[in-house]
Amino acid sequence: MVFKYRNAGIVAVLTGASLTALLAQNGAPSVASGKREILLQTNQSWNGKPYTHYPTGQPQLTMIKLTIAPHSALPWHTHPFPNVVYVLSGTLTLHDKASGKTQVVHQGAAVGESVDAVHRGESGDEPTVLLITYAGTPGVPTSIPAKGEKAEY
Repeated sequence: MVFKYRNAGIVAVLTGASLTALLAQNGAPSVASGKREILLQTNQSWNGKPYTHYPTGQPQLTMIKLTIAPHSALPWHTHPFPNVVYVLSGTLTLHDKASGKTQVVHQGAAVGESVDAVHRGESGDEPTVLLITYAGTPGVPTSIPAKGEKAEY
């Protein structure tokens, strides 16, 4: 009699395992938390100037991929609201026009850009590819050329 119930238990376990395997094969996703890695969290730009204001109105996020040719400098420009740059490949040297400060940002790093301060980026020996995310508002440009300069993009 014990043998009969033991066999029934084994059959139930095998059936449950088979059903679980069948569900997994049918694309049922497992549920798991992702691994978070903060790339940048800041209340100031790369040159040490604090972010002092944020645009009012409806928020509009803009993300662009920008490629800068080797040995090239972007035109001098400003941004009217906070944004963050992530270097996908190459290196980016940031230049602050007023102070003369520079900072080199390497592949895999993120940096908070200047707001209302004339600056530009410069590539190195290879193309520099950037992901830039702007936290702005509709109708306001993400980049404003400095007087006498061409557009950044």
